Amino acid sequence: MADRIISFVMSGGVGSRLWPLSREDNPKQFHDFSGDGSMLAKTLRRLKAGGSGEWPVYTIASERHAGRVHADIAAVELSGGRPVFEPVGRNTAAAVALATLLTLSEHGDELVLVVPSDHEISTDKQFWETIEKGAAAARAGSLVVFGIRPSQPETGYGYIEADAALSGGVRKVRRFVEKPDIERARQYLAAGNFFWNAGIFLFRASAMRAAFLAHQPEIWAGVEKAVAAARTDLLGTFIPLEAYQDVPSNSVDYAIMENAADIAMAEASFRWNDLGSWQSLLDVGGADEDGNVIIGDVVAIDTRHSYLRSQGRLLSVIGMKDVAIVATADATFVAPVAESQNVKKIVEQLEKNGRLETRFTPSHDRVLESGAHRRRVGHWLFDETLPLWSTAGVDQVNGGFFEALGFDGRPVLKPKRMRTMARQIYAFAVAKERGWTGPAEDIIAHGIDFIARNGRSERGGWVRVLGVDGSVADPVEDAYDHACVLLALAHAKKCGNPRAGDLGAETFEFLDAHLEDERLTGFLETASGEGLRRSNPHMHLLEAFLAWYDATGERVHLRRASRIIDLFRNRFFDADTWTLGEYFADDWSPAAGPEGQRTEPGHHFEWASLLVDFAAKTGQADLVQFARKLYASAVASGLNRATGLAYGAVSRHGIPLDPVSRSWPQAEVIKAAIALDSATGPDLKPEIEARVGRLFRWHIDPAPTGLWIDRIDENGRSLANEVPASIFYHLVFALARYLDWTEAAAGTNA
Repeated sequence: MADRIISFVMSGGVGSRLWPLSREDNPKQFHDFSGDGSMLAKTLRRLKAGGSGEWPVYTIASERHAGRVHADIAAVELSGGRPVFEPVGRNTAAAVALATLLTLSEHGDELVLVVPSDHEISTDKQFWETIEKGAAAARAGSLVVFGIRPSQPETGYGYIEADAALSGGVRKVRRFVEKPDIERARQYLAAGNFFWNAGIFLFRASAMRAAFLAHQPEIWAGVEKAVAAARTDLLGTFIPLEAYQDVPSNSVDYAIMENAADIAMAEASFRWNDLGSWQSLLDVGGADEDGNVIIGDVVAIDTRHSYLRSQGRLLSVIGMKDVAIVATADATFVAPVAESQNVKKIVEQLEKNGRLETRFTPSHDRVLESGAHRRRVGHWLFDETLPLWSTAGVDQVNGGFFEALGFDGRPVLKPKRMRTMARQIYAFAVAKERGWTGPAEDIIAHGIDFIARNGRSERGGWVRVLGVDGSVADPVEDAYDHACVLLALAHAKKCGNPRAGDLGAETFEFLDAHLEDERLTGFLETASGEGLRRSNPHMHLLEAFLAWYDATGERVHLRRASRIIDLFRNRFFDADTWTLGEYFADDWSPAAGPEGQRTEPGHHFEWASLLVDFAAKTGQADLVQFARKLYASAVASGLNRATGLAYGAVSRHGIPLDPVSRSWPQAEVIKAAIALDSATGPDLKPEIEARVGRLFRWHIDPAPTGLWIDRIDENGRSLANEVPASIFYHLVFALARYLDWTEAAAGTNA
């Protein structure tokens, strides 16, 4: 071709019509359907086949898939192009505006080719012959689309109605038509001037800029601002969330193509399939003598014209015809191939119920045997860590507990936070309830005596921090700390501590008098009412209220818990992204700026187990769906794929904000999976075992006896220089819950 073309590959879709293979964390463009590479890799190679391989090729993709994109482009020379990562999807109009702006700023007013990443095209030669048909019209200022002459009435594609062909095989577009019903599709086929819309665009950069300024100036201005704020390094161009999230979301067809006047269509000479259904994969796959496409471990007898695929297990089929059967590690889809496009209905139903299987692809190293880690967990908990922390972790001189231990097992002398003192009391109470034969009662009494003697505020609350010697270092009365104290006292009461009941009553009095928000539902951060509001103290208060209900049977505590649940339903939970907000303004609207976008996978897991617990106590069964959605979004968007561990924080759209993996979220995911396994829904036993295995693999086994590595970077390297006592309670309770769960399962199977 004479014209130089700058190519952009759009790689942001999910491909839910190919579920259960294609999922939110592993969409169809990253799958290899034909044995010669992923859809994205094949598209990149096709684009490099034009222009003697010297024209730049860019990829516009989701930042959460950056690792997958880099793996696919590793073997492709991009000739000055690079990946461009969106922090959140804003549909194809924003992607085309991105492509136009980058071309104008880096290459000038060149021709721009924008293609999807997940279409099957017959040959590179025919593809570029078709592009060349439209090049002259694009150079003259037309926005060029590409049409496929239909071979049958198809209801899954959009259509282009075009006039008779002009010189060079280019037609003027009359209109774009949405996916039709079957009768209209037959009419379009008979008319002869309707074409399937291939979703490929060719244009001169200045012509597309003019179209955006005329029809969608808000999208153009938003993308222009985002590109100006973008960061480019060796890994690609990263668009900042704060600059991109407010760009209107619209398809380029609606935003531009249906409004612009000068639209031309070039008829494609290549065979094309958008691989939008299992039927389409059957059509393009290499069929055997019975017309079956078979992939994986499949035995088929007396079966014809079917798409049969299995991952990791034997699939046996007898006497079937015209069906699609796709089996993965955690889901199986069966349908007549003619109905396979309707898989979206299944996905919608699963999404409604908060099922994990739409968003997350399980790893293939899952442990299938329930209780596989029981012996190791029991030994570490009762023979290693409880003996160590019940001696080295207790300050016998100044009282209370040490805030941290070094990796030599010696105390680290640091100020003693009230939440840590309370959590140690709680942890030893849980150990006693679980049957630990060590001196739990003495340790519980030791901790309560210390905080009661040194930690009370003048108004009867609890101070935030004590010095090593027990003196008050920070007198602030913090809701988070009061939640931890209440939780500890509830379990101490269950263990028979004589002071726990009275101290608990006094703490509730202070909570009601000084920390309850009189204007709005919920509680203040501190008694002074300063700072952003947070959901996390409310989660810990919910935990404490439920513990007091368990300890006393008094329904007043369920009523207290219900108020937190109302806040969760109405303020904390985002129904669109299945995420939990962390920071809020005084009126409980999401905080402005980055804080309002922050979510923490560990907190999702904590809330999930508490919601299941509350649902069991009150009969509010719909809360289990919320719990599943929190779990699903955290596992789908909040895990480091290299280690399988939860990140510290991600955005609402799955972009890592804190890539460090701490030990406590890995404990909380165990609790959440066990809670959800007890509710009606998917079998999470392999998931539970996998999570326990990862906790030991990364955090416990590399550490000295009875200790753990608290902080691990995104490459699996330790960042820890001490062992914080505040994590002890997470580990004790989660692993005690695992032992209870495995013993109950063993009893059921006995």
